[in-house]
Amino acid sequence: MSGEASASARRITDALLEEHGRTYAEEAGIRLRDTPQPLYQLLVLSHLLSARIRASVAVAAARALFAHGMNTPRRMADATWQQRVDALGEGGYRRYDERTSTQLGEGAHLVLDAWKGDLRRLRAEADGDGDALRAGLQRVQGIGPAGSDIFVREVQDVWPEAGFRVGGKGLQGAERLGLPTSHGGLSELAGDRSRAAFAAALVRAALDREIVQSVGKAARARK
Repeated sequence: MSGEASASARRITDALLEEHGRTYAEEAGIRLRDTPQPLYQLLVLSHLLSARIRASVAVAAARALFAHGMNTPRRMADATWQQRVDALGEGGYRRYDERTSTQLGEGAHLVLDAWKGDLRRLRAEADGDGDALRAGLQRVQGIGPAGSDIFVREVQDVWPEAGFRVGGKGLQGAERLGLPTSHGGLSELAGDRSRAAFAAALVRAALDREIVQSVGKAARARK
Protein backbone atom coordinates (compact mmCIF):
# COMPACT_ATOMS: atom_id res chain seq x y z
CA MET A 1 0.00 0.00 0.00
CA SER A 2 1.17 3.52 -0.74
CA GLY A 3 1.41 5.97 2.15
CA GLU A 4 -1.84 7.73 1.20
CA ALA A 5 -3.66 4.46 0.57
CA SER A 6 -2.35 3.05 3.81
CA ALA A 7 -3.54 6.08 5.78
CA SER A 8 -6.99 5.78 4.19
CA ALA A 9 -7.14 2.05 4.91
CA ARG A 10 -6.18 2.63 8.52
CA ARG A 11 -8.91 5.25 8.95
CA ILE A 12 -11.46 2.86 7.47
CA THR A 13 -10.24 0.03 9.70
CA ASP A 14 -10.39 2.22 12.80
CA ALA A 15 -13.92 3.37 11.98
CA LEU A 16 -15.04 -0.18 11.18
CA LEU A 17 -13.71 -1.58 14.43
CA GLU A 18 -15.11 1.31 16.47
CA GLU A 19 -18.62 0.86 15.06
CA HIS A 20 -18.77 -2.90 14.40
CA GLY A 21 -15.76 -4.49 16.10
CA ARG A 22 -17.39 -7.34 17.97
CA THR A 23 -17.54 -11.03 17.26
CA TYR A 24 -20.75 -12.93 16.61
CA ALA A 25 -19.88 -14.99 19.68
CA GLU A 26 -20.05 -11.82 21.77
CA GLU A 27 -23.45 -11.00 20.29
CA ALA A 28 -24.67 -14.46 21.28
CA GLY A 29 -23.50 -13.95 24.86
CA ILE A 30 -20.59 -16.40 24.58
CA ARG A 31 -17.57 -15.48 26.68
CA LEU A 32 -15.14 -17.26 24.43
CA ARG A 33 -12.10 -18.84 26.03
CA ASP A 34 -10.22 -22.10 25.76
CA THR A 35 -12.61 -24.18 27.87
CA PRO A 36 -15.15 -26.82 26.76
CA GLN A 37 -18.45 -25.02 27.30
CA PRO A 38 -17.87 -21.79 25.33
CA LEU A 39 -16.09 -23.71 22.56
CA TYR A 40 -19.13 -25.95 22.18
CA GLN A 41 -21.42 -22.92 22.25
CA LEU A 42 -19.38 -21.43 19.41
CA LEU A 43 -19.81 -24.67 17.46
CA VAL A 44 -23.59 -24.39 17.85
CA LEU A 45 -23.53 -20.75 16.80
CA SER A 46 -21.35 -21.57 13.77
CA HIS A 47 -23.88 -24.22 12.76
CA LEU A 48 -26.76 -21.76 12.98
CA LEU A 49 -24.89 -18.95 11.20
CA SER A 50 -23.98 -21.19 8.29
CA ALA A 51 -27.61 -21.56 7.14
CA ARG A 52 -29.19 -19.22 4.61
CA ILE A 53 -30.79 -17.10 7.29
CA ARG A 54 -30.13 -13.67 8.77
CA ALA A 55 -27.22 -13.54 11.19
CA SER A 56 -29.37 -11.75 13.76
CA VAL A 57 -31.83 -14.65 13.73
CA ALA A 58 -29.02 -17.20 14.13
CA VAL A 59 -27.65 -15.25 17.10
CA ALA A 60 -31.11 -15.01 18.69
CA ALA A 61 -31.65 -18.75 18.22
CA ALA A 62 -28.31 -19.54 19.84
CA ARG A 63 -29.20 -17.33 22.79
CA ALA A 64 -32.54 -19.13 23.14
CA LEU A 65 -30.92 -22.57 23.09
CA PHE A 66 -28.42 -21.54 25.76
CA ALA A 67 -31.10 -19.87 27.87
CA HIS A 68 -32.96 -23.19 27.91
CA GLY A 69 -29.85 -24.94 29.23
CA MET A 70 -28.62 -26.45 25.95
CA ASN A 71 -25.15 -25.02 26.39
CA THR A 72 -23.03 -28.19 26.60
CA PRO A 73 -23.00 -31.25 24.32
CA ARG A 74 -24.42 -33.42 27.09
CA ARG A 75 -27.33 -31.07 27.74
CA MET A 76 -27.97 -30.67 24.02
CA ALA A 77 -27.97 -34.43 23.55
CA ASP A 78 -30.25 -34.97 26.55
CA ALA A 79 -32.82 -32.39 25.40
CA THR A 80 -35.73 -33.73 23.42
CA TRP A 81 -36.09 -33.03 19.72
CA GLN A 82 -39.17 -30.90 20.49
CA GLN A 83 -37.36 -28.88 23.15
CA ARG A 84 -34.69 -27.98 20.62
CA VAL A 85 -37.32 -27.12 18.00
CA ASP A 86 -39.17 -24.91 20.49
CA ALA A 87 -36.00 -23.04 21.49
CA LEU A 88 -35.04 -22.49 17.86
CA GLY A 89 -38.53 -21.19 17.14
CA GLU A 90 -38.33 -18.86 20.12
CA GLY A 91 -35.25 -17.32 18.50
CA GLY A 92 -37.07 -16.96 15.18
CA TYR A 93 -35.15 -19.80 13.53
CA ARG A 94 -38.21 -21.45 11.99
CA ARG A 95 -37.26 -22.14 8.40
CA TYR A 96 -34.81 -24.92 9.26
CA ASP A 97 -35.87 -25.68 12.82
CA GLU A 98 -36.82 -29.36 12.47
CA ARG A 99 -33.77 -30.42 10.48
CA THR A 100 -31.49 -28.29 12.66
CA SER A 101 -32.92 -29.82 15.84
CA THR A 102 -32.03 -33.28 14.55
CA GLN A 103 -28.54 -32.17 13.49
CA LEU A 104 -27.88 -30.49 16.84
CA GLY A 105 -28.78 -33.68 18.68
CA GLU A 106 -26.66 -35.87 16.42
CA GLY A 107 -23.79 -33.38 16.48
CA ALA A 108 -23.79 -33.26 20.27
CA HIS A 109 -23.50 -37.05 20.40
CA LEU A 110 -20.59 -36.90 17.93
CA VAL A 111 -18.75 -34.33 20.06
CA LEU A 112 -19.27 -36.52 23.11
CA ASP A 113 -18.16 -39.70 21.35
CA ALA A 114 -15.22 -38.32 19.35
CA TRP A 115 -13.79 -35.77 21.79
CA LYS A 116 -15.48 -36.57 25.11
CA GLY A 117 -17.34 -33.26 24.91
CA ASP A 118 -14.14 -31.20 24.74
CA LEU A 119 -13.23 -29.55 21.43
CA ARG A 120 -9.72 -28.91 22.74
CA ARG A 121 -9.12 -32.57 21.87
CA LEU A 122 -9.92 -31.74 18.25
CA ARG A 123 -7.48 -28.84 18.46
CA ALA A 124 -4.79 -31.20 19.71
CA GLU A 125 -5.54 -33.65 16.89
CA ALA A 126 -5.21 -30.90 14.27
CA ASP A 127 -1.84 -29.87 15.75
CA GLY A 128 -1.82 -26.41 14.20
CA ASP A 129 -3.05 -27.52 10.76
CA GLY A 130 -5.98 -25.32 9.78
CA ASP A 131 -7.19 -27.72 7.10
CA ALA A 132 -7.16 -30.61 9.59
CA LEU A 133 -9.10 -28.49 12.07
CA ARG A 134 -11.77 -27.62 9.52
CA ALA A 135 -11.98 -31.25 8.38
CA GLY A 136 -12.48 -32.35 11.99
CA LEU A 137 -15.22 -29.79 12.52
CA GLN A 138 -16.99 -31.03 9.40
CA ARG A 139 -17.40 -34.44 11.02
CA VAL A 140 -20.11 -32.81 13.14
CA GLN A 141 -23.60 -33.04 11.65
CA GLY A 142 -24.68 -29.70 10.22
CA ILE A 143 -21.17 -28.29 10.05
CA GLY A 144 -20.04 -27.96 6.44
CA PRO A 145 -17.33 -25.79 4.86
CA ALA A 146 -19.19 -22.57 5.76
CA GLY A 147 -19.75 -23.60 9.38
CA SER A 148 -16.16 -24.71 9.87
CA ASP A 149 -14.88 -21.45 8.38
CA ILE A 150 -17.09 -19.47 10.76
CA PHE A 151 -15.81 -21.43 13.76
CA VAL A 152 -12.15 -20.94 12.77
CA ARG A 153 -12.75 -17.25 12.08
CA GLU A 154 -14.41 -16.67 15.47
CA VAL A 155 -11.97 -18.78 17.53
CA GLN A 156 -8.76 -17.34 16.10
CA ASP A 157 -7.96 -15.09 19.08
CA VAL A 158 -8.15 -18.15 21.33
CA TRP A 159 -6.64 -20.65 18.87
CA PRO A 160 -4.22 -18.48 16.86
CA GLU A 161 -2.18 -21.32 15.39
CA ALA A 162 -4.40 -21.65 12.30
CA GLY A 163 -3.40 -18.12 11.24
CA PHE A 164 -5.39 -14.99 10.50
CA ARG A 165 -8.64 -15.87 8.74
CA VAL A 166 -11.48 -13.68 7.47
CA GLY A 167 -13.04 -16.13 5.01
CA GLY A 168 -14.52 -15.43 1.61
CA LYS A 169 -17.31 -13.26 2.98
CA GLY A 170 -14.81 -11.20 4.97
CA LEU A 171 -12.69 -10.62 1.87
CA GLN A 172 -15.83 -9.48 0.06
CA GLY A 173 -16.43 -6.97 2.84
CA ALA A 174 -12.85 -5.76 2.61
CA GLU A 175 -13.25 -5.18 -1.13
CA ARG A 176 -16.45 -3.19 -0.60
CA LEU A 177 -14.69 -1.03 1.98
CA GLY A 178 -11.70 -0.42 -0.29
CA LEU A 179 -9.35 -2.37 1.97
CA PRO A 180 -6.69 -4.88 0.87
CA THR A 181 -8.10 -8.24 -0.17
CA SER A 182 -5.16 -10.30 1.02
CA HIS A 183 -4.88 -11.86 4.46
CA GLY A 184 -1.42 -10.33 4.79
CA GLY A 185 -2.62 -6.80 4.12
CA LEU A 186 -5.61 -7.19 6.42
CA SER A 187 -3.45 -8.71 9.15
CA GLU A 188 -1.21 -5.65 8.99
CA LEU A 189 -4.23 -3.38 9.41
CA ALA A 190 -5.52 -5.38 12.36
CA GLY A 191 -2.25 -4.97 14.20
CA ASP A 192 -2.52 -6.11 17.79
CA ARG A 193 -6.30 -5.72 17.92
CA SER A 194 -8.77 -8.59 17.99
CA ARG A 195 -8.50 -10.37 14.67
CA ALA A 196 -11.73 -12.24 15.28
CA ALA A 197 -13.58 -8.95 15.83
CA PHE A 198 -11.99 -7.44 12.71
CA ALA A 199 -12.97 -10.48 10.64
CA ALA A 200 -16.55 -10.37 11.95
CA ALA A 201 -16.77 -6.65 11.16
CA LEU A 202 -15.63 -7.33 7.60
CA VAL A 203 -18.33 -9.98 7.26
CA ARG A 204 -20.94 -7.48 8.45
CA ALA A 205 -19.74 -5.06 5.77
CA ALA A 206 -20.26 -7.77 3.16
CA LEU A 207 -23.79 -8.41 4.39
CA ASP A 208 -24.94 -4.81 4.80
CA ARG A 209 -24.16 -2.02 2.33
CA GLU A 210 -25.34 0.57 4.86
CA ILE A 211 -22.38 -0.42 7.05
CA VAL A 212 -20.02 0.26 4.15
CA GLN A 213 -21.55 3.70 3.70
CA SER A 214 -21.53 4.62 7.39
CA VAL A 215 -17.95 3.43 7.88
CA GLY A 216 -16.80 5.35 4.81
CA LYS A 217 -18.46 8.50 6.15
CA ALA A 218 -16.89 8.03 9.59
CA ALA A 219 -13.48 7.39 8.04
CA ARG A 220 -13.64 10.58 5.95
CA ALA A 221 -14.52 12.55 9.08
CA ARG A 222 -11.26 11.35 10.65
CA LYS A 223 -9.08 13.22 8.13
